[in-house]
Amino acid sequence: MDQLIQESKLSKAEIFETLHQFITEVIGEEFVEEMDITPASSFTKDLEMDSIEIVAFSEKVKNHFGSNIDFTGWLSNMDLDEIIQLKLENIINYIQECQ
Repeated sequence: MDQLIQESKLSKAEIFETLHQFITEVIGEEFVEEMDITPASSFTKDLEMDSIEIVAFSEKVKNHFGSNIDFTGWLSNMDLDEIIQLKLENIINYIQECQ
C-alpha cells in the first residue's frame, strides 16, 4: 500500500478498518474469519500474533501512515508486559493523536 496522504484526520473507525486489513494480510484471511476482531482485541492473547507477525504488522503501519507516526519508536518505549497487553485500541488512539 502506498503512503497515506491526507489533510483531514481519520476517524477511529477508519483507522480500525485499516489496521484490521493489515492484520488480515499478516496472519491470513482464514484465521481472521474465525476471530471476532474488535478495538479491545489484544495482539498476543486474542489475535495470537507472534513477534514476527507483530513486526510485519508494525512495518505495514509505518509504511501506510508515514513519518508522522513513529510506531516502532512508540513500541520500543514499552516494556515486555506492556507489549504483551497491547490492544488494537491503544494503537488506534496513538495513530489518531499523531495525525
